[in-house]
Amino acid sequence: MNIIQILENFWWLLLIVLFVAAHKVLLRVFGIVMIPEDSVGIVNRKYVLFGAHKALPDGSIIALRGEAGLQADALPPGVHFWLWPWQYSVERQVFITIGPGSIGVVEARDGKPLQGGRVLGRQVSCDSFQDARAFLTQGGERGPQITIIPPGTYRINTSLFTVALAPVIEVPDNMVGIVTTKDGKPLPSGEIAGYEVPGHNLFQDAESFITNGGYKGLQEQVILAGRYFFNPRFATVEIVAMTEVKIAHAGVVIAFVGAAGQDVSGDKFKHGNLVSKGQKGVCVEPLDPGKYPVNPYTHRVVEVPTANVVLNWADDKSEAHKLDANLSTITVRSSDGFKFNLDVSQIIHIPRTDAPMVIARFGSVANLVTQVLEPTIGNYFRNAAQGKDAISFLKEREERQTEARDAIQKALQEYNVGAVDTLIGDIVPPEALMKTLTDRKIAEQEKITFETQKLAEETRKELEQARALATTQARVVDAERKVQIADFDAQSNVKKAQGDAQSKTINAEADARVLLTVGEAEGKKISAVGLAEALVIQKKTEAIGKDNFAVIEIGRALAAAKIPLVPQIMAGGSGGGSILDVLLATLVRDGLKGQKRSEPPGALVSTNEPSVASTTLRIPESQPPLKGSKG
Repeated sequence: MNIIQILENFWWLLLIVLFVAAHKVLLRVFGIVMIPEDSVGIVNRKYVLFGAHKALPDGSIIALRGEAGLQADALPPGVHFWLWPWQYSVERQVFITIGPGSIGVVEARDGKPLQGGRVLGRQVSCDSFQDARAFLTQGGERGPQITIIPPGTYRINTSLFTVALAPVIEVPDNMVGIVTTKDGKPLPSGEIAGYEVPGHNLFQDAESFITNGGYKGLQEQVILAGRYFFNPRFATVEIVAMTEVKIAHAGVVIAFVGAAGQDVSGDKFKHGNLVSKGQKGVCVEPLDPGKYPVNPYTHRVVEVPTANVVLNWADDKSEAHKLDANLSTITVRSSDGFKFNLDVSQIIHIPRTDAPMVIARFGSVANLVTQVLEPTIGNYFRNAAQGKDAISFLKEREERQTEARDAIQKALQEYNVGAVDTLIGDIVPPEALMKTLTDRKIAEQEKITFETQKLAEETRKELEQARALATTQARVVDAERKVQIADFDAQSNVKKAQGDAQSKTINAEADARVLLTVGEAEGKKISAVGLAEALVIQKKTEAIGKDNFAVIEIGRALAAAKIPLVPQIMAGGSGGGSILDVLLATLVRDGLKGQKRSEPPGALVSTNEPSVASTTLRIPESQPPLKGSKG
């Protein structure tokens, strides 16, 4: 089968292929335009042969009345007739889609010129720029538009409008957005930010912002965490952290915007003005610890520590707050010319209610340190050292510290600052003075050492005594017990002796009575016998004579004692002596010899013989010795 036969048999198929391949061209030839469902048709009329509106008005780009040029009305999806290709050209434009994280920023190529100093075209009702005819007929202005297109899909005539995507503004948590607008009224002279105005939905309704009197430029109002549809041609947003007032601090607010401030500090405070909230100046009421959405360009928050703050006047020593970073060791000179260094720590406290006064006077706590504390404390210690010699200053450190605390407390009261305490740290005296003090200290320590050793020896002595006492304590206790026992025994013996004495006394008294009775009886008996014998002797004496009777009795006595009647030695006496005298002298001599042999010295010689009386015989010295005598 050749080609001719194929064409004859399948001519209809060939017609279908040709139609499919050239249907757009054929449709255009017949003035038919098909717009897909995801597009619009941008119509450009090439010419107008008849009528009053052949050409566009001067300055116009979009035709509203059928003039030659780009037409305001775009073709929606579908089939459109009578659009002859020699008179109309149609450009298909896909719908504009704006994603959820973006907005559409619109610029109009046609419309009225911007008026009244505006930089953005006023808002008009035009169905989010999908109705170009409404935009132009209702006074839409050419140029950047103040109205944005939120996320979505739109049929927009791109011959009139260009749409650019811009990101949605996201403000994170604990952050704030600082807004600067590019349209609105000019700021009044002397102002740095626009006042807050109502009704603009946090700058998202830009037209309402301008209508309600909003100012262009920096805005006092801030936006908090969230998502915002901001027209970037109307406003820009800078995201900054919230202002945080830390624990143990007070936030003093300094406002750069607001009404003119009225001083509320009172007559006694003459170093600055304190104002109420919403006015320019230092706010009288500080912020407590926490986070605050403060615009750092319109307000400044100065943190003032309300807890105790330690400041060190010492080299290479600084606290975490760094307020004492520029403070150094204080150099002083004593009255005796010694130059030495000392470290000082000052503890201060600023009450919460006084924090605004400190900032109004100094601007910051750092200025307070450099302008007041540093010169006040440094000069105090320099003056104090001038009035003391170096050794006294060192030895009276505690006294100097107390005086410094009292003086500095009094000085800082004027500045609304409380001086909690003043502490003197390390003191570095001169080397020569140190040597003197060291030698003196060594001598004192040696003295203390000697005294300690002496005390130790005394203690050791006491210890030895205590040990000896402890060693003998058992014996002492035993002796004490024995003494007690002996004492008890003695008391017992005394009691017993007293009892025996009483018994013996009673017996003796009884015996005495018996003896007395017996004695009296015996006495009476002896007296009676003696009287009788005396009477007998008297009778005998009278009968024979006294001398003869005596000789007889002596003889009897000598015989009874076995003494020779004639003595061995005869002693002569005076011629007046009798035989009786001789015998008595012999008896006495012999008696005395016997006494010397048997009696102790001093004993008396006595005889119980009733017939012999104690008699001292005396021989006259003139009597010659008897014959045969030795001398």
